[in-house]
Amino acid sequence: MSLPSLSQPSTASLPSTGLLTDHYELTMLRAALASGVADRPVAFEVFARRLPSGRRYGVLAGVQRLLEAVEGFRFNGADLDHLRAAGVIDEATCDYLATYRFSGHIDGYAEGEAYFEYSPVLTVSGAFGECVLLETVVLSILNHDSAVAAAAARMVCAAGTRPCIEMGSRRTHELSAVAASRAAYLAGFATTSNLAAGRRYGIPTTGTSAHAFTLVHGDERAAFQAQVAALGAGTTLLVDTYDVAAGIRAAVEVAGPALGAIRLDSGDLREQVRFARTLLDELGASATRIVVTSDLDERMIASLAAEPVDAYGVGTSVVTGSGAPTAGFVYKLVARELDGTMQPVAKKSVGKISVGGRKWAVRRLDAGGRAIAEVVNTDPPGAPPGGGPPGEPVSAPERPLLIPLIRAGEVVCRCTVKDARARWAASREELPDAAMRLSAGEAAVPTISTGARS
Repeated sequence: MSLPSLSQPSTASLPSTGLLTDHYELTMLRAALASGVADRPVAFEVFARRLPSGRRYGVLAGVQRLLEAVEGFRFNGADLDHLRAAGVIDEATCDYLATYRFSGHIDGYAEGEAYFEYSPVLTVSGAFGECVLLETVVLSILNHDSAVAAAAARMVCAAGTRPCIEMGSRRTHELSAVAASRAAYLAGFATTSNLAAGRRYGIPTTGTSAHAFTLVHGDERAAFQAQVAALGAGTTLLVDTYDVAAGIRAAVEVAGPALGAIRLDSGDLREQVRFARTLLDELGASATRIVVTSDLDERMIASLAAEPVDAYGVGTSVVTGSGAPTAGFVYKLVARELDGTMQPVAKKSVGKISVGGRKWAVRRLDAGGRAIAEVVNTDPPGAPPGGGPPGEPVSAPERPLLIPLIRAGEVVCRCTVKDARARWAASREELPDAAMRLSAGEAAVPTISTGARS
């Protein structure tokens, strides 16, 4: 799949995303066309029944990527020939897919917004046939990006004022790496090592060197001289290929006291950092920064809070969600048209109960502007899909959370990753102090459901 340019994509330039779906969605569409319910107005909602174990909040990420995927959700001739030859679709379904364009409405939380259990982060409304096809692409994008963003937010919190560098591209799928870089930056990471993410999203990029660069020269000093000659004294030198003390001395001798930074990537980082800081100061390189890497996660970052670290490079843990690789979002039908009105529907499966009816949500704040509740209201039967909240919030102060994203198939909300980053910074300021604890705990903000239930 080719990478789109930094400019806002046109529908014509978007890669087709129609086959980024599950077989069972086409099974349902084929049967729905046969039974006559494919055109029935419905509403689906995306929510998480629970946050990942021990997490206190979630960070919604991937919304803009999702909107672009919906714009590009098409089935070209080659797609249809394949599906027909594989027996996935019949002629009626083929004809339907040949002209498929999502023409419904999508509302949701702004990208970068915090969310909690049962927060209705996305509502997709329109004809059943159109909406049911979007389930997999919606969930794959939001589950991945939100998992990365939540992990990144915890790491940024643990790091305090020290910057975090995303450098996990080698630990995940090549396209997932670009999305992970975006999600980590949204959640507060300062830079990424991923050049595709830098080009596509305007994220600042950075990079040092690997041990291979030192080894290929055969001599540490020669490697440092080559790097400084090419990049200047402000570069970052990796000093632990052989012996840290010798590496630091050689680095300062080559670059001088203006050496930008050293990187430590092995051993007991707490001990190594203390030793490195003392030695750098003794050598007159008191302004040289110390960057640490080596399988960091939020807890390891927190354990280094009292040490003279200047920046953290994080790889595997951030791109895999730091133990929670999915946000746990589900995509469930909550309303259908019956006898001219929208009626709530909900599954009653043991352990997977959902609440019927299209919903809207507000965040209830205390006098100091801190969140005290997520209030989720169920629309009364008969509320049209794609509409706004039924009346004004009854408790103040409350901040509405759902915004229009797509109207009649057209994207009406476009934001950059920097917009989403700013939204998260503002949303984070609303969270209670308990939300920032890294220890396992319950959701920091309770979800209150009001209104009709099915």
